[in-house]
Amino acid sequence: MHPILIDRGKLTIDDVVAVSREKAPVGVSPEGYGRVEKATRLVARWVREEKVIYGITTGFGAMCDVTISAADSRVLQRKILMSHAAGVGDPLPEDVVRAIIAIRLHDLFMGYSACTNQTLNHLVTFLNRGVTPVIPAKGSVGASGDLAPTAHLGLVLIGMGEAFYRGKRMSGGQVLEKIGLTPLVLEAGEGLALINGTQVMTGIAALVVHDAVRLAKLADVACAMSLEVLMGSSSEFDPRIHQVRPHPGQIASAENILRLTENSRIILSHQGCARVQDAYTLRCSPQIHGASKDAVIHAGKVVTIEINATTTNPLIFTDTEEIRLGGNFHGQPIAMAADYLSMGIAELGNVSERRIERLVNPQLSELPAFLVKNGGLNSGFMIAQYVAAALVSENKVLAHPACVDSIPTSANKEDHVSMGTIAIRQCREILDNVEHVLAVEMLCAAQAYDLLTERIHLAAGEGTRVAYRVIREKIPYLDQDRVLATDIAAMVSLIRSGILLTEIENAVGSLNLTAPHSEFP
Repeated sequence: MHPILIDRGKLTIDDVVAVSREKAPVGVSPEGYGRVEKATRLVARWVREEKVIYGITTGFGAMCDVTISAADSRVLQRKILMSHAAGVGDPLPEDVVRAIIAIRLHDLFMGYSACTNQTLNHLVTFLNRGVTPVIPAKGSVGASGDLAPTAHLGLVLIGMGEAFYRGKRMSGGQVLEKIGLTPLVLEAGEGLALINGTQVMTGIAALVVHDAVRLAKLADVACAMSLEVLMGSSSEFDPRIHQVRPHPGQIASAENILRLTENSRIILSHQGCARVQDAYTLRCSPQIHGASKDAVIHAGKVVTIEINATTTNPLIFTDTEEIRLGGNFHGQPIAMAADYLSMGIAELGNVSERRIERLVNPQLSELPAFLVKNGGLNSGFMIAQYVAAALVSENKVLAHPACVDSIPTSANKEDHVSMGTIAIRQCREILDNVEHVLAVEMLCAAQAYDLLTERIHLAAGEGTRVAYRVIREKIPYLDQDRVLATDIAAMVSLIRSGILLTEIENAVGSLNLTAPHSEFP
């Protein structure tokens, strides 16, 4: 696998995923090293000249008026990591930590901070050698950067803190020894540069957006499967309906469902029946799914900007030899996008759960109660619907926007914070819940296919047929009650592995996230 140049002009979400999950190696261009060297030489000169620079020759936050001598500048950078490493909770997953490091490196190699090439090379080595610093998930308010989490990352560089390496959790000093590195003595400004940025919330957001793209497409697959077995109509997906209300996601969903159900003998079998209109969860699915797709598209644009931004403070402009204090570390853009995305993903779960109810309820489906024969002796998918209901109800709590809350910090110097890291952690949990809800819908729809085709022997659509086949290759028909948790876990694995979506798209072409000619980064 060719290295990804981590300092190149523009990184994509897919680049971040490649580094974080596929363990793609990273490299740095000579130009990247040159930018960093130019900035660090300038900072060193300013320190010798005893210039007053926030966080480099002064204290932090509300103590910014305390001047630090040149002799204490290295001590200051070590202390900032120790004092700010106050995170709590379980460690962030490995893929998230790798995403954080990748985005942090891209920022720092722009050359607007005081970080040295030696420090950044340690972080490059962490990625390439599989070192995962232990970063507690909780403790960031999402302004002045993700201070507590990134301080835990920085500790490992100086031989403190903890990291995972080759499946073992060990001290920072031990892991540096094992990969042949020595603990760093940070130069002036490096400690602050390492922690002052939005890379934790952005790292999580990049992975969530990537997964949400897949989830939004599979929501259309689940709906198409349910549409067929619930004897729904394809007329509500006529492109003319959606062109006169041209929201990009809506157009995409309608087109996806038409392609997935193309040549469905099941749908053709009841044309001209007495039913006038389908329920909203079928008829309005392009409008509902489409609005969620639009939220994914918006979040993707925001995250792509943030991946390629510098969010440190202060900013060093080497071309004019100036330093500027600003607020690029404030996580409001990610916070608001994460809250919007949370609502979009949660709605995919809400509408899916209502389709599950239609599938298991014989008064709504004309299928056996709870999709099983010998009902009473067998409970079938009864409790699977309970689980879906519980998950979407939990999501209603998690989808409460975090960005509308703010608690002042640092003696009221930092009097508005974004809570962006909380927002995206909630969003990640919502996505996990919706993956399970869609898994239940697909299991129910596949079971309904079996029950339906016993009676009418008609083929499903071009895409839904493939979805059914892939599911049945892993999960058998439910003829008698068994432990459904195993089936749900297997279905979620099919969703997350990408196998299900890949097989479907191989058959019908790539499913759309947005209308043709709409931009998505």
